[in-house]
Amino acid sequence: MKVCIIGASGKLGRYMIRHALDRGYEVVGVCRERSVEKLADVRDRITIVPGATDDRDVIRRAVAGCDGVLTVLVPWGVRQYSSGTAQAVLDLAQPGARLVFSCGWHITRDGQDVYSRTFLVLVAVFGRLARLLRFAELDDQVEACNRIFASKTRWTVVRGSDLEEGESQGLPVWSRHVGDPVLASNRTRRVDFALFMVAALTNDALIHEAPAIVGCRTPSALAHVGGASLGGGP
Repeated sequence: MKVCIIGASGKLGRYMIRHALDRGYEVVGVCRERSVEKLADVRDRITIVPGATDDRDVIRRAVAGCDGVLTVLVPWGVRQYSSGTAQAVLDLAQPGARLVFSCGWHITRDGQDVYSRTFLVLVAVFGRLARLLRFAELDDQVEACNRIFASKTRWTVVRGSDLEEGESQGLPVWSRHVGDPVLASNRTRRVDFALFMVAALTNDALIHEAPAIVGCRTPSALAHVGGASLGGGP
């Protein structure tokens, strides 16, 4: 399998590269020119396409011939970076390619997610401050995901809980809706978020799903899944 990783130089992207290479995949990585050096340890094992991830010419070259595309949707800046990146991938990926996108729990597909008041306040405050400081635009990430949800491509949107570093604990468990007791621990190892992203490429059960994930060894996962159905969902 040939896969393209968009946002390859970030922490999540570098973990995805590792998981993809471990599976024997051919990897193409996209990152900003100033971040290419972050991939120095794998530069001889992957193809690097430098450039902005919302640059359609960059994406066109990167996804050519790829069976799957893994995209880190980041809301940085106030120039529609997330939606521009998502639209380029949706438009330019190979017909039939598996498209897997990452975002946070604040994204909802059907409005059935249940959030705590604290979570909603944090999202609202961060969103306003980030936009005021021209640092990030959460609304644009929402727009990006809405475009994905409306697409007829073979997409999956992986919604991550709070992330932490540490050794892999295994494939996270997931639910269709935030508020499910299995997700209550709200914690996933970043390396395992990346593992779920890569695993989704070959899991057709996740096509047109927006799984919200949590670490498989967190208390809520162990209590509600019994530690047996790792990577499972509804």
